[in-house]
Amino acid sequence: MRYRYWCGECGFRTAWLPESDGERQQIEHYAGKHPGTPPGGHVESSRRNPDGGPGCVHLLAVVVLLLLIAAACHR
Repeated sequence: MRYRYWCGECGFRTAWLPESDGERQQIEHYAGKHPGTPPGGHVESSRRNPDGGPGCVHLLAVVVLLLLIAAACHR
């Protein structure tokens, strides 16, 4: 599972990361940008892999392939 940590003081957010890496980045952000303020904000979690995956690329490839087949059959 991946997590994204949001700052409770400003618009900062981490990338989608493993829990320990996201937490570390949030702590470093608070130490640098909001010294003396305990880390807050909220955490998003995602069961899918938001860093990668083809997204709609597969769907687009199928559509293009179908169009090519249809154009070839039309001739």
